[in-house]
Amino acid sequence: MENEAYDRIGDEPPNYEETSFSGEHRAVRPSVVSAFGHDTLDRVPNIDFYRNAGSVSGNRAVRPSLQELHDVFQKNGRISVTNTVEDREGSDGTPSDDVESVIPLDNKDGTVRFGWIKGVLVRCMLNIWGVMLFIRLSWVFGQAGWGLGIVVIALSCVVTTVTGLSMSAICTNGVVRGGGAYYLISRSLGPEFGGSIGLIFAFANAVAVAMYVVGFAETVVDLLKENNAIMIDELNDIRIIGCISVVLLLGISVAGMEWEAKAQIGLLIILLVAIVNVFVGTGIPASTDKKSKGFFNYDAKIFMENLPPDFRDGETFFSVFAIFFPAATGILAGANISGDLKDPQDALPKGTLLAILITGVTYLGVALCVSATVVRDATGNINDTIATGMDMFCNGSNTAACEQGWNFSSCDVSSCKFGSMNNFQVMTMVSGFGPLITAGTFSATLSSALASLVSAPKVFQALCKDNIYTALKFFAKGHGKNNEPIRGYVLTFIIAVAFIIIADLNVIAPIISNFFLASYALINFSCFHASYAKSPGWRPAYRYYNMWLSLFGAVLCCGVMFVINWWAALLTYAIEIFLYVYVTVKKPNVNWGSSTQAVTFVSAVNNALSLTGVEDHVKNFRPQCMVLTGAPKNRPALLDLAHCFTKNYGLCLTCEVFVGPRTETLTDVNAGMEKNQMWLNKKKRKAFYAAVACDSFRQGTENLMQASGLGRLKPNILMMGFKKDWRTADTAGVQSYVGVLHDAFDFEYGTVVLRMNQGLDVSHIIKAQEEMEREAQEQKDLEKEELAEENKGKSIFRKSRNLSTQGLTSRASVTTPQSPQVVVVNERLVSNSTQFQRKQGKGTIDVWWMFDDGGLTLLLPYILTTRKKFKDCKMRIFIAGQPGRVEQDRHEMKSLLEKFRIKYADIHVIDDITQNPNSNSWKMFEDMIEPFRLHEGSKSTTLAEALRKDNPWKISDAELDTFEEKTNLQVRLNELLQENSRAANLIIVSMPIARLGSVSDHLYMAWLDILTKNLPPTMLIRGNHKSVLTFYS
Repeated sequence: MENEAYDRIGDEPPNYEETSFSGEHRAVRPSVVSAFGHDTLDRVPNIDFYRNAGSVSGNRAVRPSLQELHDVFQKNGRISVTNTVEDREGSDGTPSDDVESVIPLDNKDGTVRFGWIKGVLVRCMLNIWGVMLFIRLSWVFGQAGWGLGIVVIALSCVVTTVTGLSMSAICTNGVVRGGGAYYLISRSLGPEFGGSIGLIFAFANAVAVAMYVVGFAETVVDLLKENNAIMIDELNDIRIIGCISVVLLLGISVAGMEWEAKAQIGLLIILLVAIVNVFVGTGIPASTDKKSKGFFNYDAKIFMENLPPDFRDGETFFSVFAIFFPAATGILAGANISGDLKDPQDALPKGTLLAILITGVTYLGVALCVSATVVRDATGNINDTIATGMDMFCNGSNTAACEQGWNFSSCDVSSCKFGSMNNFQVMTMVSGFGPLITAGTFSATLSSALASLVSAPKVFQALCKDNIYTALKFFAKGHGKNNEPIRGYVLTFIIAVAFIIIADLNVIAPIISNFFLASYALINFSCFHASYAKSPGWRPAYRYYNMWLSLFGAVLCCGVMFVINWWAALLTYAIEIFLYVYVTVKKPNVNWGSSTQAVTFVSAVNNALSLTGVEDHVKNFRPQCMVLTGAPKNRPALLDLAHCFTKNYGLCLTCEVFVGPRTETLTDVNAGMEKNQMWLNKKKRKAFYAAVACDSFRQGTENLMQASGLGRLKPNILMMGFKKDWRTADTAGVQSYVGVLHDAFDFEYGTVVLRMNQGLDVSHIIKAQEEMEREAQEQKDLEKEELAEENKGKSIFRKSRNLSTQGLTSRASVTTPQSPQVVVVNERLVSNSTQFQRKQGKGTIDVWWMFDDGGLTLLLPYILTTRKKFKDCKMRIFIAGQPGRVEQDRHEMKSLLEKFRIKYADIHVIDDITQNPNSNSWKMFEDMIEPFRLHEGSKSTTLAEALRKDNPWKISDAELDTFEEKTNLQVRLNELLQENSRAANLIIVSMPIARLGSVSDHLYMAWLDILTKNLPPTMLIRGNHKSVLTFYS
């Protein structure tokens, strides 16, 4: 098929068109003559060549394949090659597949996209500024003092800043899609980590909606309580106000991101005014009422008195830190809507880090202002002043207030209601206008609730789109121009209402904080892991990060989790581990190029290199098999046995040799690589697939034996099937097969040949099944088409239906019907070929260890007995012995096996192995080799020489005479095998060796054939005569 990219009209240079998924076609470059000075199919670098399928930021172009360019130069003319560059990403063409656009496109469809200020900075600041700023900040600094209070804020900012740096590095290492923390973690560490933390993070955001709304409702209820306007009771009022509030917030969210952004701006303005109101209030001269409650404007002595900590009621530094830290969370508010940002790579680092800086300075500024103006304890009684002229010595914990003329000494005896330690409404008192603080509290809670209400569905939608949890695919669908997750909003609303009804978040709040911290820890670890892997694909545009700082951040986040609440931290880890194991077991079909893959590769290379420095030792010998299966599914029995040898033990290579001209076979080689490896993975076979293209089978196998493997990870056993058709095959085929065995001995491979009476190759059955399945599918599709047309009631369908039916009939008639005898044979073949996939019943594995080959003939069956499928099989050992010393030979073998620590059921010593075979067996052998004999003994010398010259591969009389004893041994062994092992599950026999250049190929094949004829599954094994067993420790 000619490539559509070529344009050969006239003498113009070829015009290379793109493959477009949006219905548009445009040339990347109509000509590159100006660039290179001559006509060429090569294309200059262009971004369109690197786009994903289904890109909406531009049209994907398909560059010329290497084969096309190569063939052009070879043939220097028109070419006819298959278009090997196709879009096979499996994309559905949705906008979510566009992950390569760095420069934002114009919004032609009206989609709302936010810049770094409105999309990231505002959201993060609103989420970080919470009720803690107005209600608990003064209490934290009262308990810890402003000395340790600064440490509390600094430590919180260190956690968030390090996480922000790590997030900046990750999100600038390629284009970021929607999904926030889930997207960053999953694309860095893989679906296992991403899937587990994504579900936790989305749920945490949904519950956070309830937490913030309940905080808002509690403030409203306090106001109702002050004005005696409670509706039912405090608990139910919180539920009623909370549910009404979350319904209104849901309406804003569903209305669209644009309305939600406008609401956030309004809330930010209120919050900023409230914060400014605090700073202004500290400079307004304090009234007598405020002084009685502990506020005295700026005073150095008050400031110094508040420097040391004064922990009360069992509080410690860590408990105070645990209470404050949730105020610092919220740095992922911008990342959670990354899909709605114009340029996430630029917006996320800039907006997030600036938000951390602004909010950190704000917290510190407000706290220090309060510490310089408010004492820890105050009575609130305006009569507790020190009378003018009263001589009172000021000391103790209320020195600063005493010097201001107020006597709060009663607070040392009994608890007071005012001061930074006792009154959570200090900010309202300090501010210039109290109601603004209430408005700021409302703004802080509602803005955080709104941000969480938007974040949870967005993250959840991204998780569902990746189909990691197949049951949640329903929530992946979006609606409207912004692809809004309406279903996710409803689910988040339901979760939020459920927790609002509980109306007690003292237990839930630490769990939420721990869920957020777990996300921060994994973001830091993702940055460290990606840097540690040193993958060439790790090239973040943001350079101000350090891998060890990220690791420190990850450890710090884990530590903070336990500081906040140890049982909540353990619960978080338990849930995460459970989800990780679940995703690992399910193995979602995704490949995101995660750093986990990169580290696995680096570890594999390093381990392989470290092995090269270690000398082989007999105790560490492992069977590493090169299995000549052809396509892996063509010889299942051979693959199953090899897998039993190597699973969890060693290397297994399934190999295929494509015979023919390289130009014709290379396409099959390239096409089969991924397909066959995927088949092995699907069938859970721990094996690799390798293929070569050569002019002959022997040459291809020789190449594989010489080049396969990596360092110590290279095959040491060649495993192949017995050539059942050697008597009817051409001479070259037999010579090639026997030549492979000779090559294996030359390269010092252990050699295993498997023979089964029904044969091993089931490729013709597989091909027939695939054809039948294809025809059945066509028939099903045709029936659906007929049904659809009949429902439409179109008369024209009758004609098309007849034509289609005729076409199907003609295709079916091409397939020759199989006779009953052939069907039975095929059924037996399939059954036998899969027998090693089933558990073997009680029986024996008979090991005929005739020759000492280093122990491989004994080791391989022992490994089989350790497998579940063969655990009910006992090993019986058969050895050759001399007449008159059977018991001695048995005792010696028993002693050897005990030293090898190999279990066996029985030892049989064969002392009549040297007897001549019976006439029937010998007649069978003679009939087997008759077509391949020269019979030169009965002819004249001249004629005999001419026959030998014309047929050098045939078996001569002299050769039969020379190897008469060895031939007798093979025939006699078959008789003994028939007599002793006819009922065995599997027979292992030492393989005879044909001396190179002395034994003809057909005689050697006759030896192997007669030795294994009419027996249960039989394996001929010959080690490389290097010890693979030892009895030394």
